[in-house]
Amino acid sequence: MSSFYKIILVLLGLVLLLLPPFFSRADQGDVLWPGAEWARNSPEEAGLDRAGLDALSAYMQGRGCVTRHGRMIYEWGDASQRGDIASASKPWLSFFLMLAVEEGLLDSVDRAVVEYMPCLQELNPALGYKDRGILFRHLGNQTSCYGVSEAPGTAFNYNDWQTGLFSEALFQKVYGVSIDAYDEQILVPRLTARLQCEDSPSFYAFGVKDRPGRVTISPRDFCRFGYLFLRGGRWRKDQILSEEAVRTLTCSPLDAALPRSTAVEAERCAGARSHGSQRIPDDQCDHGGSYSWMWWVNGVDAEGEVYWPDAPRDSFAALGHKNGLRGLAVIPSLDIVFSWNSTVLGNYPESPAVLNEAFKRLVAAVQD
Repeated sequence: MSSFYKIILVLLGLVLLLLPPFFSRADQGDVLWPGAEWARNSPEEAGLDRAGLDALSAYMQGRGCVTRHGRMIYEWGDASQRGDIASASKPWLSFFLMLAVEEGLLDSVDRAVVEYMPCLQELNPALGYKDRGILFRHLGNQTSCYGVSEAPGTAFNYNDWQTGLFSEALFQKVYGVSIDAYDEQILVPRLTARLQCEDSPSFYAFGVKDRPGRVTISPRDFCRFGYLFLRGGRWRKDQILSEEAVRTLTCSPLDAALPRSTAVEAERCAGARSHGSQRIPDDQCDHGGSYSWMWWVNGVDAEGEVYWPDAPRDSFAALGHKNGLRGLAVIPSLDIVFSWNSTVLGNYPESPAVLNEAFKRLVAAVQD
């Protein structure tokens, strides 16, 4: 691909990513909202080919569901079964960060984390006490470089120790909630009860003392979280999160030129807890110009390549484990939200192409 065409692709990608990710074919007043249960349509009534959706589920396996126009249209496996969603929990953290700002609990995402986590004050003197400069913005974009040698904001470091720090600083310090009360005081009253979730999502995937803040949820309830974002943070007459915050979270990918961490280990706080990976130093992947506040978006990398070439450009996803074998995807231009768990996607070599194939099959099923 010539340099000229790469530049054109990058510019086109930026334009598309600036568009609102939550438009609907219908005016908000005509939107159908799930109640205690999802309303249902057949795939054919929703404008999708059932055989195409069968091809999608056969490829992914596990369990999951597809919604369109606010209705449940297709399920495979047991879509009501709760399960750990691993790193697909990360966008829930960025959601609650923005909510904390809107509730007045935090004045800005640019507040220094050391004000809430004093242990950062004396870390890494040989590196100029770099961790004093970590902002909540850095935690929300995996650029804090906590536990590696780079200064905050200078490199991308997909790191579950920094996610553990984020969870503790946000829930215990900003929200002021004890580690055993995340569900009762944060998750349920501020979100899942408002979304009328059916299957009791929890912030304790493995028990209170093991990675609190990591979500366990059913695919059909996860679709409610995605539907909230599809509708610009609104649920019925309740603006749960502002449209501006939704746009920020899903339309602000990191600069494709931002380097990946060199993964040289640096000091962490005593008693640090990881949200997932136990590796030290932790450096799991690059961002490919497609990481936006813990959501994966369909961005353009430094070589001008689109992350998921067969997905609509406005697609965004919450992904957990290798190749997103657990996750959620929102496609505003098709008015589709779909979620999955316990799939076989992790059996393939690690590549965005694995999830791209799922997008390709879903898009091929759309008839209108």
